[in-house]
Amino acid sequence: MRGRLLFITAIVIIGMYILLEYSPVAQFIAAVQQLPVDGDAAAWMRSGEPQKRSDREEDQLEEALLARIRAEAERLREAPIDARVDRVWHAIPGYNGIEVDLDATLAANRGRGASEDLIFVYREVEPKIQLEDLGAHPIYKGNPKKKMVGFMINVAWGDEHLPGMLATLEKEGIQATFFFDGSWLAKNIEQAKEICEAGHECSNHAYSHPNMSRLSRAKQEEEILKTEALLKDELGVDNRWFAPPSGDYNQLTVEIAYQHGLRTVLWTIDTVDWKNPEPDWIVRRIAARLEPGSLILMHPTSSAAQALPGLIETIRSKGYAFGTVSEVLSSKRMLDIEGGFDF
Repeated sequence: MRGRLLFITAIVIIGMYILLEYSPVAQFIAAVQQLPVDGDAAAWMRSGEPQKRSDREEDQLEEALLARIRAEAERLREAPIDARVDRVWHAIPGYNGIEVDLDATLAANRGRGASEDLIFVYREVEPKIQLEDLGAHPIYKGNPKKKMVGFMINVAWGDEHLPGMLATLEKEGIQATFFFDGSWLAKNIEQAKEICEAGHECSNHAYSHPNMSRLSRAKQEEEILKTEALLKDELGVDNRWFAPPSGDYNQLTVEIAYQHGLRTVLWTIDTVDWKNPEPDWIVRRIAARLEPGSLILMHPTSSAAQALPGLIETIRSKGYAFGTVSEVLSSKRMLDIEGGFDF
């Protein structure tokens, strides 16, 4: 009985060997590869790699991605704000809108999974009416949507306090706008050059610090143009702004400046530093009145120089950025176009 079982087992082993010898797995796979399938599928089967999408499938995926982007783009769009003339604040700059750049956003999201968050690329949209379109009106502040403020530093005296103020501004990485009295500028060209070369904006504060509204047309024009000539010829400045001394002006002042390519600009908040208040008092005063687009009036005084570090710290703690007068009054948004925007 035992011998019969051994004989049967041997027969089975020999049979399996013969079967595998004449029908190996490799031959089976080769036979399958010879089946009548299209070229792309056969290539995929031989390579073992994932099959690539057809052009039609790629087009369908791109259309679906674009539809998804368009649906979000409408929600994310913010219309631009036109510049306007306000009854109280006079000329107020516009503010750029923002929209999704469809082509750039599509390119940024190709190859991303349907469950992944979209990466949006934005572009600004300028308002139809800009500050330049409003005509001859004074300006006191930037657009209330723009969370940026600027220092207006009027210089007609106080040379001894300028180095300290400039050092603070440099340390904090802030550019201010300095409005030079022409008679001071004529005697301090080198110091004024250093201020401009440090990246600060340099502008016009008349020539002899007069009350402009009390002057004739010819005298007003002379005050503006004498300082303008110094800015251009001595400092190489292509100026855009005129700040009337003591904030005194009339409509004739605004029109004369406008005729010479200058906009008349005044302040939103006054530090009243010329009264030499305590530095902490200046900081509290500005903090209480601060708003987007504020232009903050200062002079080179001991009070202002001492208050400046605390003033900068307080303003930044409220989430404001700093800019020159040109930057504050520009319609450009404060944003990283590639990464997001400032709602």
